[in-house]
Amino acid sequence: MSGQPAEGSGASGRFADYGPPRRVDGGLRARSTRGAIGQSWWSRRFLEVLESFALGTRLTRGRSYARAGQVIRLDVASGAVHAEVQGSRAQPYEVSIALPPFPEALWARVEAELAAQAFFSARLLAGDLPPELEELFAATGAPLFPAGVAELRQRCSCPDFAVPCKHLAATFYLLAEAFDADPFRLLHWRGRSRAQLLDRLRVLRAGAAVVDDRPETDGARPPAAPAAPAAPAAPAAPAGAASGAGHGGADRAGPEAGRDTVDVPPVGAARALAGLPAAPLAEAVDRFWLPPVPLPDRPPSLSTGPDLLLRQLGAPAPAIGGPGLVERLRRAYRLLAR
Repeated sequence: MSGQPAEGSGASGRFADYGPPRRVDGGLRARSTRGAIGQSWWSRRFLEVLESFALGTRLTRGRSYARAGQVIRLDVASGAVHAEVQGSRAQPYEVSIALPPFPEALWARVEAELAAQAFFSARLLAGDLPPELEELFAATGAPLFPAGVAELRQRCSCPDFAVPCKHLAATFYLLAEAFDADPFRLLHWRGRSRAQLLDRLRVLRAGAAVVDDRPETDGARPPAAPAAPAAPAAPAAPAGAASGAGHGGADRAGPEAGRDTVDVPPVGAARALAGLPAAPLAEAVDRFWLPPVPLPDRPPSLSTGPDLLLRQLGAPAPAIGGPGLVERLRRAYRLLAR
C-alpha cells in the first residue's frame, strides 16, 4: 500500500475525484443490516479484539462496504485470508490479511489437550466451538485471536495509505460473519482445517480408549501411559489368554501357559454374571427374567386421604369458586375413592 491520499477521501490530488464505489451485483453482503456484526461468541470476540486496536472511523466505513455487498470474493486459507473488494475503480482491489499459523508442534500440544477432555472433543465433533476453547488455546501458548494489530500483515492494492483501509475493514467484517457460518474457518486460519482437526481428534480419542493386547514379540509398546503400574499389567494378558477371550487367545495359551496367573476379582457386569453357570442360551432362557431377589406379591402403597392435594393447596380465588370450591371438590374426591 502506498502513502497516497485515500480514494474518495476528499484529499487533494487525483485520487480525490474517484467518487463513490461502483455497485456490485451478487456481492457478499453482510447479513447484519444495522448495529453490531457477529452473532456467535467467536465472531464477536474477533471483532472486539479488532476494534480494541483503536482503528477509528475506518472500521465504520468498512462496515458500510460490507453491508453494501462490495466484497466480491472471500477465501480463508491456512495463515491467510484473500478477498476482492470493489471500489470506485473498474478493477476490484486485492486484499490479503495474513496471520501466522501455529507450528505443528504447537498444534500437536493443542490437539492432545482437546482429545484429553471429552467435553471439547464432543463439542468440536458436533461442529461447535465452546467458549472455554479460547482459554484452553491460550493456556497451551496458542492464542486464538491476535493480541495486537502488528500480528496481522494487511495488504490492499488500493491507493489508500491507511491500514486498515475501508476495503480491509470490509473484509474483516465479512470474515467475522464467515466465522459465524463455519467456526472451523477460524481454526483453519490458524493452521488446521476442519477435516484435519477432527480426524486427528478421532485418532487420539480412539488411541486413548483402545487397550493394546499385542504379543510382546510385536515390539515395544507405545509410551501412552507411563504412569500406569507395570506389575499388574503383566498378568492381564495371560489371564485373557487362558480364558480364550479375544482373537488368537488359543495361540497365546501355549507359550504362556507356564506363567503364574493372578485371580482378579470381577468388576461391573462381570461381577453380576460371575455366579451364573456357563450354560447354553437355550437352557438359560427360562431363568433370564427371574429377579435376583424375591419380590413382594404386591407393591407397597401409601394410604392417604383423597383430599391430600386439597390440603396442600391454598384457597381458590373467588373468580373460580373461592373456599366453597374446595368443599365441593373434597366431597367429589371422597365419592370417587369409594
